[in-house]
Amino acid sequence: MAAPKLTDEKVKADYAQFAKEFDPIEKLSSLHILNDQRTGAWYCECHISAKKLIELGTIDVPLDPDEQAEYRANREIVEGPAFDKMKDDAKKLRSFSNIVVEYTKEFDPDHPLKVIGGQHRFQAIKEALDEGVNELHGVKVYLGLDAEQRLDVQLISNTNIATSTDLYDRMHETVKGPELRDWCQEVGFLEKGRDFTDRRSRGGPISVQLARTFIVNFYLGQSIDATKFDTTDTTPELAVSGEHDANWEKIRTKTGIWKEKTLKQAAAEFAKLVAMQRKAFEGRKGTPPDYPEKAMNAAILSSWAYVAGMLQKNDVRLSRHFALSTTTGRDPLNAAVLAAGRHKSDPQNYRGLGYRTDAKERGRFVELFNLQAENGKGITKANVDAAIAQFHAKRAVLEAQQARARAG
Repeated sequence: MAAPKLTDEKVKADYAQFAKEFDPIEKLSSLHILNDQRTGAWYCECHISAKKLIELGTIDVPLDPDEQAEYRANREIVEGPAFDKMKDDAKKLRSFSNIVVEYTKEFDPDHPLKVIGGQHRFQAIKEALDEGVNELHGVKVYLGLDAEQRLDVQLISNTNIATSTDLYDRMHETVKGPELRDWCQEVGFLEKGRDFTDRRSRGGPISVQLARTFIVNFYLGQSIDATKFDTTDTTPELAVSGEHDANWEKIRTKTGIWKEKTLKQAAAEFAKLVAMQRKAFEGRKGTPPDYPEKAMNAAILSSWAYVAGMLQKNDVRLSRHFALSTTTGRDPLNAAVLAAGRHKSDPQNYRGLGYRTDAKERGRFVELFNLQAENGKGITKANVDAAIAQFHAKRAVLEAQQARARAG
């Protein structure tokens, strides 16, 4: 059990102040103040009026108000039929419950009630209040949360709305510090002042998982002996999402990682590739919607980073790899040609390179980017066909090696 952050006296005094300001129907004498034995966080449950909730509450809440106050803890409001019904229910006198808040004046003292879970209900209540509906609503009120406790409350309070793995990853990365986000903004993966996506969408901000995946595979590629490429398993990895990633933690805490020039250069060059792939389709009608975003496919991102790491000791091939973004006359990744790439063993529902993210797809792209770095001819039909053939030839070699090892 984590030790309570606040003394009993401080807790009682703060809840007395809360009761004075918010006048819950449960008077101070009947407020049951509880301690979460899992994290040591103090809380109570009560009912307050919509007027008090909206006037003194806010959903503009940072997860780390001391170090990263400009980045929000809550996910974005998701519009849709479910939210529309929620707003309609509020206007029809629905009383909501389990709105999770923190009572604190350490930041934004004009709004001491910080809504951690229930931003959709808060917005629905606000719109109903604008129309004169002032019902009582149930709130779970926490006191004095530290960053780890606030993260825990965020996660458990969002369980009912199926917290996306992208939001989970973003919240955990925020608690660890701003380094990954700052780095992504510096290299061009994120716009200045922009946070990672809380739910990935085509053309939206990069996810924490993809940012981690790029870095992980750059270092994985560096560990490969390029002279043994044809007989080495060169399958990139995808960073774990939605749970603890021990491999990422080792890399994240590597000394000097955020200042490493070769990694920054590779990331900046990939950001150029993303930008040029999108630019190639600007103003073009009838374009398949995935073509401009092809570089953000996890198989492509991971394998491009892998090859960039692998070629660090070969300046000529590395420059060709980076030069892919300068392709003229068509999109750098030649999405149409990728879509036509397939092997005789592929199933009928295989749509071509650049749609899947499995290990086979990642392995094929490593072969393609490595071949392109050798001949500098870009993504062509010949290169795509040769890369797919090379991938299957290598897989046969690796399987034969494993069979010999088993045979002794």
